Amino acid sequence: MNLQRLDTAQAWTLFDIAGTRLVEQRLASQLPAHTLMHRAGAAIGKLAMAIAPHAQKVWIACGPGNNGGDGWEAACFLHNAGVNVLVSYLPPSQGLPVDAQEAMNKALGMGIQISETPVDLGPQDVTIDCLLGWGSSRVVTGKMAQWVEAMNKSSALILSADMPTGLNADTGQAHQYANGETGALVRADHTLMLLTAKPGAFMAQGRDASGQLWLDDLARNDPEKSVLASVQAHCELNSQPSRIRRQHNSHKGSYGDVAIVGGESVSSRGMGMTGAAVMAASAALHGGAGRVLVSLLAPDKNTQLQDIALLHPELMQRHFEALDLKQLTVVCGCGGGLNVARVLTEVLQRSRSLVLDADALNAIARDTVLAQLLQRRSARSMPTVLTPHPLEAARLLGCSTAHIQSQRVASAAQLAAFFGCTVALKGSGTVIACQGQISRINPTGNAQLAAAGTGDVLAGLTAAKLAQGLSAFEATSQAVFEHGQAADAWPAQGRLTASRLANQLN
Repeated sequence: MNLQRLDTAQAWTLFDIAGTRLVEQRLASQLPAHTLMHRAGAAIGKLAMAIAPHAQKVWIACGPGNNGGDGWEAACFLHNAGVNVLVSYLPPSQGLPVDAQEAMNKALGMGIQISETPVDLGPQDVTIDCLLGWGSSRVVTGKMAQWVEAMNKSSALILSADMPTGLNADTGQAHQYANGETGALVRADHTLMLLTAKPGAFMAQGRDASGQLWLDDLARNDPEKSVLASVQAHCELNSQPSRIRRQHNSHKGSYGDVAIVGGESVSSRGMGMTGAAVMAASAALHGGAGRVLVSLLAPDKNTQLQDIALLHPELMQRHFEALDLKQLTVVCGCGGGLNVARVLTEVLQRSRSLVLDADALNAIARDTVLAQLLQRRSARSMPTVLTPHPLEAARLLGCSTAHIQSQRVASAAQLAAFFGCTVALKGSGTVIACQGQISRINPTGNAQLAAAGTGDVLAGLTAAKLAQGLSAFEATSQAVFEHGQAADAWPAQGRLTASRLANQLN
């Protein structure tokens, strides 16, 4: 693979730090010394010239390791191309790695200018961040932190080599001090990932800090690519799904029945949440389910069912006792409040397939009997999907939200294994996990989804996919992608609300 822009609609394989290190070791063992660093530097230099063809100056900040060595090689490439290059570097306390030292010596021998302090760059220029790279876990301090601040304040484009300095390549979290304070973090306009694509670029702060993503695996022929293929990927990018094709010779029963069980009344505790159930139902309807039933958990439900009939005539209303759960794909928990606990036992035991969200997850986290019933569904081959946000996931696993966020892929996999189900751990870079499947990180969606009710919409859409015959893992993957895609396509001047989002699904 040569340098290419990373299209997030494709199912890229993602490698964590340990996997990337193994890839590097195996590929380097097949090549002459210094080859990988030379290729990395050339790739960085080519991209810098492509994104800023009229740059007057390029400032490269080189760290004390191999990422810095890539920067020295990039400096040589740009210098040979006639570009005015300035390099700042931090000498390591115990000497540079062998390849990095060779690259530095070559650059100094060419007469490349050394700058002790950041240079004043204009908007047509480029800063190249080669400070720490993918393998670092250290908080950025001292002169390096000053350079990071100078990069972020500069009007020049920022190109990070491999990963923005200060970002964890596995988690997408900025490195933190022991007291939890976030360290310095480069805010790149472009990031060129080398050898492998890393999960941290698609999660948490990584999505904002990485800018436009590029990839060069540094393999130049088939034998080299086979070396890369020999390493097990950590996870993969969730990709654009194929549309479910509807046959002409079909009817509403061909696309499954979804029942929404939730929507606590305001008369219960003074906190009405019937709208959550209605939004989930609307999403299931727009997501392609053949029929959608709504069962509100409310003392004054008769009046509210009449309101639903007027506002949403396509939806069917049912008392919970009238639902034939064994024939239904059920969404339980959306706006259910405390009332959801009284129906969960039956829902867990009888629902043909099930999506659990919000208050249903909280009830299970509080009740070991309900948790056991959830686990038993797997043994009975009854598909189940959990759609927690990080706090709900933390309650289910008995840990902190910070722990969940620091290990999103591992946490989603742990939940999936413990309950024997599919999990969509929501957030910036939603993670989809299921036993026996490689986990997926979703690339779609944006901050407009940080609005009340959008999670209910996802639950309803997931149920619609399940009802149409997809496996729990594929139904969840498709729903998460399309949910985020609808937000990405939202008009810039329009405010996204959950009800409008549900109406845009197709």
